[in-house]
Amino acid sequence: MMGSRKGRVIAGLLLGLITLHTFQQIACRKSKLRDNVLPDVAVKDLFVDERSNDEKDKFWIEMLSWEPRAFLYHNVLTEGEADYLVQLAKPHMLKSEVVDNETGKSQPSEVRTSSGMFLNRGEDDIVDRIEARIAKHTAIPKENGEGLQILHYQASEQYRPHFDYFHDKVNTVNGGQRMATFLMYLSDVPEGGETVFPDSKLKPAAGKAHFSRCAQAGVAVKPKKGDALFFYSQTPSNELDERSLHAGCPVMRGDKWSATKWLRVNRYDAGWIPRAGISQKPHDIDSL
Repeated sequence: MMGSRKGRVIAGLLLGLITLHTFQQIACRKSKLRDNVLPDVAVKDLFVDERSNDEKDKFWIEMLSWEPRAFLYHNVLTEGEADYLVQLAKPHMLKSEVVDNETGKSQPSEVRTSSGMFLNRGEDDIVDRIEARIAKHTAIPKENGEGLQILHYQASEQYRPHFDYFHDKVNTVNGGQRMATFLMYLSDVPEGGETVFPDSKLKPAAGKAHFSRCAQAGVAVKPKKGDALFFYSQTPSNELDERSLHAGCPVMRGDKWSATKWLRVNRYDAGWIPRAGISQKPHDIDSL
């Protein structure tokens, strides 16, 4: 009897130790997960595309900032696609304009010194394929997107700090507010031309290598052909995000080409029929 009782006590103690050890391991794993989740997300591949077997051309997503929510999509375009968009736009470039906050109309401004043009949504098979890829990787339907805007910045040209969301009520009637921006870089820029968020909560260490003085103010991205910057103009609670204020730094050397896809809260419909060639040029910009 004594031996049996002693055996049960020993077995109970062993079971208790094993249980305690198991809970300690679980707690340890949870602690490590909690401590490492943000650093891991910031540096590891969030998604890898099968389009390329070459490591340097592989598509992956890098988290840049939570406030505003901004992500860098590496190698989202091929070199050929980037060149194609530039050549498609070149014959139609006009002086860029900005939206007036009161009237919602477009007007020239020294805030923006680039040249640009709008493509129709679904302009051709290549554009349609790119737009489908954007929809896939942002989880925002193609129908919510405006037509691509192609922009060209030459030496000293820039886009001063601005918001992509609207302050007027005219431009939100069709499709609602702009909730996000997908900015694709169509060329490398040797010096300058960065996209910077001066009011980002995260302030990178000073003296970022190979970045211009303009880009030192906050989270910034250096243009690299084929990459894209994806950021939200709204917070997760659907409020306008003032930290999404951003600027295109002056181009110091070389040329900067980019393609912007603005994404709306709802379907953006200007009488568009796929392949019909109906204009998707918002803000009363004349046909090009």
